Amino acid sequence: MKIEKSSETIFIVDNSVQQKIKSLIEEKYNNIIHFYKIDEIIKLIKLQQPALIILNINSKEYDEISFLKKISTLEIPIILCGVKEISVIKNAYKLGVVDVIKEPFLKEELYFKIDLWIDNRKKQKESNHSSLLLQEYKDAVDESSIVSKTNNKGIITYVNEQFCLLSGYKKEELIGKNHNIVRHPDTPKKVFEEIWNTIKNKKIAWKGKIKNKKKDGSYYWVEAFIKPIIDKNGNIEEFIALRNDITEQEEAKEYFKLKLKGSEDNLNHSIKLAKEYEKAIDISSILLRTNNFGEIIYVNDKFIELTQFSKEELIGSDYKIFKHKDIKDSLFENLELLIDDKRIFNKILNNKSKNGNNYWINITIVPIKDDNNFTIEYMWIINDLTELFNLNEEIQSTQKEIIYKMGEIGETRSKETGNHVKRVAEYSKLLAILYGISENEANNLLIASPMHDIGKVGIPDSILKKPGKLTPDEFEFMKEHSIIGYNILKDSNRDILKTAAIVAKEHHERYDGTGYPFGLKGEEIHIYGRITAIADVFDALGSDRCYKKAWKDEEIFELLENEKGKQFDPFLVSLFLENKKLFIEIRNRYKD
Repeated sequence: MKIEKSSETIFIVDNSVQQKIKSLIEEKYNNIIHFYKIDEIIKLIKLQQPALIILNINSKEYDEISFLKKISTLEIPIILCGVKEISVIKNAYKLGVVDVIKEPFLKEELYFKIDLWIDNRKKQKESNHSSLLLQEYKDAVDESSIVSKTNNKGIITYVNEQFCLLSGYKKEELIGKNHNIVRHPDTPKKVFEEIWNTIKNKKIAWKGKIKNKKKDGSYYWVEAFIKPIIDKNGNIEEFIALRNDITEQEEAKEYFKLKLKGSEDNLNHSIKLAKEYEKAIDISSILLRTNNFGEIIYVNDKFIELTQFSKEELIGSDYKIFKHKDIKDSLFENLELLIDDKRIFNKILNNKSKNGNNYWINITIVPIKDDNNFTIEYMWIINDLTELFNLNEEIQSTQKEIIYKMGEIGETRSKETGNHVKRVAEYSKLLAILYGISENEANNLLIASPMHDIGKVGIPDSILKKPGKLTPDEFEFMKEHSIIGYNILKDSNRDILKTAAIVAKEHHERYDGTGYPFGLKGEEIHIYGRITAIADVFDALGSDRCYKKAWKDEEIFELLENEKGKQFDPFLVSLFLENKKLFIEIRNRYKD
């Protein structure tokens, strides 16, 4: 008869010359590792984890008991062979030996006992694994649910932390009590009668909702699953209850139940309200509706008035029809990418009507969903901001003009023209752009730089309008205009006037630190001051003043070159000289 081979690993420690055990079992077991000495096996047991160890020691120099003590914690079945002393056998059993086989060795007995203990070890491992899994499942339930257990008489024997947190009771206040401790008077008695009949008499699980009472008298709702635990004889050992807190859901349901009481009347009322809301929106806003493909399915009169398209042109057309050819905007390029049907989209857009009139609008696109929460169309609610934008532009223009006029006040007191401040403003913006300052910041500097000499309003005419050279004392007084201008402007919260304050204070500072009013050096001087310093000197030298004639361009450029790193930022001077034609164009545009 053919013997089926086993692949399990077996260690044999056998120092006999014949190696009887190995020769008897190798016909059935493929993976047999033979050792002559006990100390050899100890090194490999932890690495290879054999299914079984067979000890057949016939020498007095080896001590089986000492060996067994070393490996007794490894939970590997050990069969002891060829031992006759009763004391050794007794100690061996105590140290984990599972069986003893005496001589003469029979193949069938060896096969039987080897298979028996290998199979027993497998089952033990499976049992340990199942126990671990069972504990994991228990822990998972304990952490995710509100758990309690009672004995077969309904007395609480266990509650988890979640139960205590929800009910407000401590464990010691619950253990040994009946569940009536958390019973709410609103829960009918018949509910508990039904529960008890189901789980005790029918011996099946009960599932339902229960309103309970907390220790502080408030209530909570749970969805409960109560199951009887039955032994092999069909007797109930205990009951286990798993619950989930559904208080918020029940309160919401109760709220809406009250709100929807008299549902038919309320529905009619709601429909009427919805129509009134729709009418109000239609009157007050510009409306457009599109389907999921971007086709226009509705426009109101205000949309037609704004865009100058007819209703016939719009309905059924792609929404891009109302985009003017001169306008580029992402809304018209990738609407499907911009609009997420889970949120409301909002954008301010500049566009032109069919006849070319410019307008600004605030667009809010709302996805309209059906009962299954699928988007069926998009509502475009549009507000015309054109008047607001025009007003803002007018305010900005007015502010710019006022600032120019304020700048001119300082210049006219020293007999300089209003065009001087305009030229300095334009030079400053151009040099700022060349330097890499943002467009918005450069525009602030454009508007603010005319105020660079506003402090001259505080300088007496005798000094300001003196035709000749100033005395040292007079010049010291003249320097005060930087601080006067700064003090006039410094407390404003407006970005433009903050910029103007910096320019007024620092446009006479020198790159080498010999300027005034603070003797700042290099990049300690704000970039606005460094830029305006070049712009102011370029225009001043190229213009006639009460105390001098205008310089020639070559002389001005030579001075700028010579003053690199002294009076002026060398990098800014290089930028200026590389682009001097642009600055001359500005000067020609605003001639006195």
